[in-house]
Amino acid sequence: MTLLDRYIGGAALKAFLMVAAGLTALFSLLEFVEQLKSVGEGQYHLIDALVYVLLTSPSRVLQVAPVAMLIGSLLALGGLAKDSELIALRAVGVSEVRVMASVMKLVPLVLAVLFVMAEFVIPPAQHLALTRRSAALANSPLADSGDSFWAGGAHQYLNVQQIESKNVLRGVNIYIFAENRRLDTFLHAERADIQADGPWLLNDVTRKRIDGQRFVTEHLDTLSWNSFLPGKRVQELMPAPENMSPIALFRYVRELRGQEQHAVRYEQELWGRISIPFVLVAMVMIAAPFLFGPPRAQNTGQQITLGAVIGIIFSLTQQISDRLNLLLDLNPAVTALGPSLILAGLAIHLFRRAHPMTRLVPATPSAPPP
Repeated sequence: MTLLDRYIGGAALKAFLMVAAGLTALFSLLEFVEQLKSVGEGQYHLIDALVYVLLTSPSRVLQVAPVAMLIGSLLALGGLAKDSELIALRAVGVSEVRVMASVMKLVPLVLAVLFVMAEFVIPPAQHLALTRRSAALANSPLADSGDSFWAGGAHQYLNVQQIESKNVLRGVNIYIFAENRRLDTFLHAERADIQADGPWLLNDVTRKRIDGQRFVTEHLDTLSWNSFLPGKRVQELMPAPENMSPIALFRYVRELRGQEQHAVRYEQELWGRISIPFVLVAMVMIAAPFLFGPPRAQNTGQQITLGAVIGIIFSLTQQISDRLNLLLDLNPAVTALGPSLILAGLAIHLFRRAHPMTRLVPATPSAPPP
């Protein structure tokens, strides 16, 4: 990187970090207010709500990164324009494209940090946050280790080997103890169908009861069981696509495709991750027309405000596109990449409109006066 790249890129990086931190803090505060509604339920206290918000804050950095990139670019270059530094750069022959290229070199660094966070920081933090919250709300100890978990309550212990989907569990073991803390009944179900509220329906059940000094074993096709752990708390442990690491998400989608299962939400989230580089580049590109437009058309504050509004509209458009994908079963690649490509095309159009190409034609010398 040249000295120019370090100077402009450094200013853009500082502005990006400042905006990302501000937006993350704002949305974390809103989430904390939302979590206050659950304070007092079970063993969920104020400190639990605060820990939950802190553990889930890295995921918000990933969400606000595109808008932070746009606003950060506008703030950084707007500050240079305010101090007439952009005019000085253009006076010495540095083009607008060269200035934007210096900002664009920041994108790989941001992408690398976001990938590390998405792969190694966000999934375990989200998992720990959801596990702690579910255990506190259910008022029972909960030990979770990946796909399986243990829970205890009401003289019973529950072990689930695999959470297959939101409503289906695999390999369910239930240990029921008597008042004297001696094991009374053991249940093993190959499958359990659960709902947010109400009893669980155990399928292919093996029940063993202690009768005196011997075990009585029986097999049942189905058995209704009133769980001490609400189904909605178990459903919260199901790994949401937005909480999975990029590599795990890719493998999960590939496995579901191999099994010919429907994985629209997971495939949509995967393409959303793939589109992040295009979104960041588009956000930097859309900043150019508002900073290098006609010199006296707008002041810097108006340019930054208008660009920020476009960034917010883009984010809303992306969310609407995701919802349409789920409703209309559209191609997730199109709905994920389409908005960023449209935004990049709009940026190029606005930049060319602000800088029309003028053809320089040599002037014909006029005839000397008689």
